[in-house]
Amino acid sequence: MASQPMTSSIQPTDVYGGDEVSAIILDPGYSSVRAGFAGEDTPKSFYTSCYGVSGDRTIFSDEDVHNPLVPDMEIRNPMSKDGVVEDWDAATQLFEYAITSRLTKFKQSDPMTNGVNDTKDMDVDIEAADEEEKPLEEHPLLMTETAWNSSKNRERAIEIAMENWGCPAFWLARNSVMAAFAAGRATALVIDVGASTTSTMCIHDGLILKKSIQKSPVAGNWVSSQVRSLFSTQDPKIDIVPHYMISSKTPVDAGAPAQATFQNFKHNITDSFRALEEERVLSEFKESVVQVYQGPGRLNSTHPSGVPNIENVRAMPGRVFEFPDGLNQMWGADRMTVVEGMWDERAALPIPSEPALTKAQTIPEMIRASVQGVDMDLRAALLQNIVVTGGTTLLQGFTDRLYNEMQAMWPGARIKIQAAGLTTERRFGSWVGGSILGSLGTFHQMWISKKEYEEFGVSVVDKRCK
Repeated sequence: MASQPMTSSIQPTDVYGGDEVSAIILDPGYSSVRAGFAGEDTPKSFYTSCYGVSGDRTIFSDEDVHNPLVPDMEIRNPMSKDGVVEDWDAATQLFEYAITSRLTKFKQSDPMTNGVNDTKDMDVDIEAADEEEKPLEEHPLLMTETAWNSSKNRERAIEIAMENWGCPAFWLARNSVMAAFAAGRATALVIDVGASTTSTMCIHDGLILKKSIQKSPVAGNWVSSQVRSLFSTQDPKIDIVPHYMISSKTPVDAGAPAQATFQNFKHNITDSFRALEEERVLSEFKESVVQVYQGPGRLNSTHPSGVPNIENVRAMPGRVFEFPDGLNQMWGADRMTVVEGMWDERAALPIPSEPALTKAQTIPEMIRASVQGVDMDLRAALLQNIVVTGGTTLLQGFTDRLYNEMQAMWPGARIKIQAAGLTTERRFGSWVGGSILGSLGTFHQMWISKKEYEEFGVSVVDKRCK
């Protein structure tokens, strides 16, 4: 027998039950912004977090941000290197673009009332302005944040969602907790290696244990800096030439000088645009060539057989990489040395104008500090539920090395690593967790409703979203 609907006198007035409308999940980061509907496997909207400024124009679309024909375009990022919003004006526009370009559409306004046919100036009707359609007035919004986000930023997020976008309901979730949920774990040790930050933290019953939070800049962009250092020490030195500069190229033998014809642009190409395009080449190199030494031991240590590990690596087949200008080269042990600093600070290549890496910034030491920051009784459960997320963890050999390092730190412990096999699930771990949470019927009573926001103001987000 079908259950009877609740009468209006029984239904709660301050709980948002949005069964009929899909919630939108927004997962912003330093390198990209992911947005999509709750209940789906992957985000429909995926954009770089960088945006362009050319004269009076602000450019958000990926195609235009990477377009060298846009004159004098400066590339900026509204996020800090800690993954926290720094410029809310630009971030609001970027997030709104990510949502409205792929997920929602504005309804066409009535030509009788949109002001186009007005024949004389009229005073602005405040009530009419308030009734203007807002991009998310039909969709509750679940937004992710870092574990170290400030109260001021959290309050700004709910204010923009409710006031600017007209959301009927809102929730702010920690991205590491969402990554654990995506792996089906409420208690976990989450290791998140993204573009600008690596973090490790312990989660118990869906709550972050604050003493376990560790973060470090040793992440994807740091690996890119290591690759740049490697290129600068080659003989001859390798200069990164982005794709947009190449008009044509002639195939050459491995190690031979490149033979390419370059594009000529009549306008100025800014340093920030070139740096963005060079990063794309570095990303291709990291994805196709770079590999993590799996162990046992460190790359610069000696194997139990008595042979140095670096000698065993040199005996392995190399990998060829062709640069956009046609230069191609075989990469042997060097492809592993650029990431060894993530595990062993002594192996890190020096980066100009940056301080030397410390032991506390390496992944093994961060994990050790996280685990030692929680109660002894929880440690065994955490080591059996290690969740690995973030795009940089997709480097070949990363999870194998992680397992070997953890076995060396806790020899007798049972260690189990949960690392999604699908690339999309690993890259979008926190978004996937948010998608799962936002689609649960039991979660609907958790939303911060518009009525609740109007009653308690922006401070409600700190009270409700722990």
